Amino acid sequence: MTQDTITVAIAGNPNVGKSTIFNALTGMNQHTGNWTGKTVSTAKGYCKSQKHNYEFVDIPGTYSLMAHSYEEEVARNYLCFKKPKAVIVVCDATCLERNLNLVLQTMEITENIIVCVNLLDEAKRKKIKIDLKLLSSRLGVPVIGTVARSKKSINGLLLALDKLIDGEIIPKGFGIKYPSVLENAIAISEHTLKEKLNGKLNSRWLALKLMETDFLLSKEIKDFLGNDFFLDRGIKTAIENANNYLTENGITDNEFKDILVSAILKNAEEILKGVVKNEESHTSFDRKLDKILTSKITGFPIMLLLFALIFWITISGANYPSQLLSNFLFYIGNCILSFLKAVNAPVFIREILISGVWRTLAWVVSVMLPPMAIFFPLFTLLEDSGYLPRIAYNLDKPFKKCNACGKQALTICMGFGCNAVGVSGCRIIDSKRERLLAILTNNLVPCNGRFPAIITIITVFFCIGNGFYSSVISALILTLVIVFGLCMTFAVTKLLSLTALKGEPSSYTLELPPYRKPQIGKVIVRSVLDRTLFVLARAVSVAAPAGLVIWLMANITVKDISILNHLANFLDPLAKLMGLDGIILIGFILGFPANEIVIPIIIMGYMGTGCLTELSSISQVHSLFVANGWNSITAVSVILFSLLHWPCSTTVLTIKKETGSVKWTLLSVLLPTFISIVTCIIFNFVASLVF
Repeated sequence: MTQDTITVAIAGNPNVGKSTIFNALTGMNQHTGNWTGKTVSTAKGYCKSQKHNYEFVDIPGTYSLMAHSYEEEVARNYLCFKKPKAVIVVCDATCLERNLNLVLQTMEITENIIVCVNLLDEAKRKKIKIDLKLLSSRLGVPVIGTVARSKKSINGLLLALDKLIDGEIIPKGFGIKYPSVLENAIAISEHTLKEKLNGKLNSRWLALKLMETDFLLSKEIKDFLGNDFFLDRGIKTAIENANNYLTENGITDNEFKDILVSAILKNAEEILKGVVKNEESHTSFDRKLDKILTSKITGFPIMLLLFALIFWITISGANYPSQLLSNFLFYIGNCILSFLKAVNAPVFIREILISGVWRTLAWVVSVMLPPMAIFFPLFTLLEDSGYLPRIAYNLDKPFKKCNACGKQALTICMGFGCNAVGVSGCRIIDSKRERLLAILTNNLVPCNGRFPAIITIITVFFCIGNGFYSSVISALILTLVIVFGLCMTFAVTKLLSLTALKGEPSSYTLELPPYRKPQIGKVIVRSVLDRTLFVLARAVSVAAPAGLVIWLMANITVKDISILNHLANFLDPLAKLMGLDGIILIGFILGFPANEIVIPIIIMGYMGTGCLTELSSISQVHSLFVANGWNSITAVSVILFSLLHWPCSTTVLTIKKETGSVKWTLLSVLLPTFISIVTCIIFNFVASLVF
């Protein structure tokens, strides 16, 4: 066994199973989502073969080394300047010609390549046949077919890697054949570059890149080679002569890039002649389905119906386990209280720990856990099946009209689970301006923490009974609320792009991956461990101190009135303008650490109990609210405010971390606060006139 660790990069287009191959090789449980831009930084893992110790580096998915996005820059820079010992380029067997673009560009940088043709099981299902030996012969490098879930095919990949490292396989390398004008320009500078490089970079690749106008890449090359390299008289002359030759032949920057791309595509087409045999009738299913799911006529209705179905399943499925969990946690709280009484703990301590901290935690856990445990797996199924990129495709044009990036649709989808996660997901957007647009407006769609309050109000005031039809109506109303949130997102994004964040929308490549059968077991485990428990732990961490503060405010009195009610009375005039009251508004303010506790705080304020209290039925909640002046206008105002108001503390901290700016963080709080107040005032005024 070789003691030195050998670094191997794993590259590939998005959605080809690259990260799944990485996980299979290293045993690491990295998340592998089925949509573009999931991996936005390198990940490392280690593996021992029969002969060597390997460090595998999973670089971001990229379609090309002609970088147009942050992911592609990271991938290109790693392959070009980190100099891994070998590169495994993972390709999708169902669309090999497109994937070969990256293979050929990588071969211009290094010959130590293994082409991994993955998803052979899907190719077989679609009756696509690939002659791997012929492909290997034409490329001059090892070509290994894999099914990422199969240990046998992964072992075959490791065996080929050992042989490549040990020199048992000597790659011949395939040189892209460019038109004569480009080949002549390359020849002018390549010889001089090769003499000066001393093997640091591939001279043919460098000659091409120095003729291509790419300022970011030029800077990376200069940083890597040093200024002295480009100050060399011979180098300067060679580069100038090559560029002058292109100018004399009428080749502009854009034409140069077009010639490069066309040549790569033509070479890929030539290589695959006779390699891939495809029965079109079996590969057209995805395209037929896409005509329905991405159609201007049917795309949006189907998307809304799917979301309504997910919400209905979440609402219907969460009610009973939420009640059971609540009963259990409150029972545990009573047991702890009995124990504290038995050991003669001071009353003050008992009240703080049980009535304050424990009951707040019990509410957060019982209200959040069941819906998240249902919602996240269902949402992940959409992701793994390949439907999520179709949602992004449908929403791309509306965002373009708002001068924003279509990738914002993906961050919105993340925000449904947790706005903090949605904000973190904005890293996939390359433009700083467009990333800020996505961050500032991500809060305008409800996260899992806001769903309980919205669903409770919908159920209490707009649904009669507890049967099937009631849950369906709740899901449809919730879907309409979310549609309104999306419309507000578009409106605010457009407003910001015309004022504080002016600019034109950037282009990006969005792949519509093949539809795949999700792995149900992995989806459940991943969504529960990676998402549900992660978000729950974060909510619990802020709910505990919040419970303490709430209890103190509700129990410390000034002139026989609690601090909580003093604040509610102070806020009441503004709240009345918004169709609310002071208790409702203070509930949202105190719910800043965790939105799940807004409704319990409101109930506590109305009942004057000094602690979070559980009501046993929806009818009791309805009676309590009506007795305190609620009507349908109040209910809608609460829903609107819950949808649009300021982000929670976790999201605010995430915004500060992602933007690194107090100014933008402050704006992210003030903007939705202003929007929610104005929206509620307008609605209350109009509704009061009409009704």
